[in-house]
Amino acid sequence: MSEESAVHDASMITVLEGLEAVRKRPGMYIGSVGERGLHHMVFEAAEPALNEILGGTATRVEITLTADGGIRVADDGTGVPVEHAGHAEGPPLESRLTVLCCASRPADRLTLYGNAFGCGLAVVNALSRHLTAEVRRDGAGWVLDCERGVVLAAPTRTGPADGSGTTITFWPDAEIFETLEFPFDALAERCRELAFLNKDLAITLTDDRDPTAPRGVRFRFPGGPRDHVAERSPLSRQDVTGFEREYPGMGGTVEVALTWCDSREQRIAGYANSRPTTSGGTHELGFHDGLAAAVNAYARERQLLRPSEPDFTHAQLCAGLTAVVSVKLDHPEFEGATLGRLGNGLVRECVAQAVQEHLTAWLRADPVRAKAVLARMRTGLRGTSPPTGPHRFG
Repeated sequence: MSEESAVHDASMITVLEGLEAVRKRPGMYIGSVGERGLHHMVFEAAEPALNEILGGTATRVEITLTADGGIRVADDGTGVPVEHAGHAEGPPLESRLTVLCCASRPADRLTLYGNAFGCGLAVVNALSRHLTAEVRRDGAGWVLDCERGVVLAAPTRTGPADGSGTTITFWPDAEIFETLEFPFDALAERCRELAFLNKDLAITLTDDRDPTAPRGVRFRFPGGPRDHVAERSPLSRQDVTGFEREYPGMGGTVEVALTWCDSREQRIAGYANSRPTTSGGTHELGFHDGLAAAVNAYARERQLLRPSEPDFTHAQLCAGLTAVVSVKLDHPEFEGATLGRLGNGLVRECVAQAVQEHLTAWLRADPVRAKAVLARMRTGLRGTSPPTGPHRFG
């Protein structure tokens, strides 16, 4: 190495101002510059609206793929404050669009945790060739336009307005993205997922890109995960058992729905604060602990396992099992940069206790069904390899 090339000083450091860093390395903020990144952008824009519904200040959110290649996210919430209005109102519109990690409220069990990096609307603004924010608040309408993360002018009052709410419309920047085609099916699946995880959510997704064949779908699951498990299994809703329980000790709630059908495949989906935990975590470990404890104890109690027989294996317990395990925590602790694994220690114990108690009561309440479930576990599965891990389903 030459002496010249080994010299490092302050002159070699490049400081990126404002949202330049996002445009320079977009993958660090949205994962990719392909379809996955576009998908992430939509839910970055939608998350504030969805959080308003969960907080009780909005009733609906509408996501529209527009004919000119944009995405419009509209809600009937309180309307983002246009000017500084005090801590309770949160940061004003311009700050939310230009400052990373600027949100209206801290994350807790009543907020979605869909964004892996916590950077908010500013990322959407930075990676859009144009973004327009429209606000209806206190009887007035306001509009703010941006280009590639830069605010073009101060918010402009457009006149009187009925009701309240915020509409964000953005067009991804072709200088950044490899494709500008939003994946409708992937967006629809995530909307469906959010709706069944949060009973109060009503999400409408509309595709106006083809004027000859517009399409739209509304997602709402008043029954939560139980509705979703029933929809995804060949059995009726009556064959699905589930519960929701508050645990102050872990600072949150646990909600579980499950059923068994005639299959060897296990389909178990875990979520923490509505975020898919693709690498598992303490909530999924607790689910398996509680499942094993309840089923094996019941089998011994009813002499469905002989004293000389070992407990049911993991493979037997999970064969044909479809389940959703969802926890919502005030202080979720995720492991790794991708937030794919939950690490809260107390969660495992709480989920295990809840699953064991509920499943034991369910088995005892219907001995005929319980006997059929356990008989299926005994049939032809001893010695098989356990599944490599829970498989998400949609």
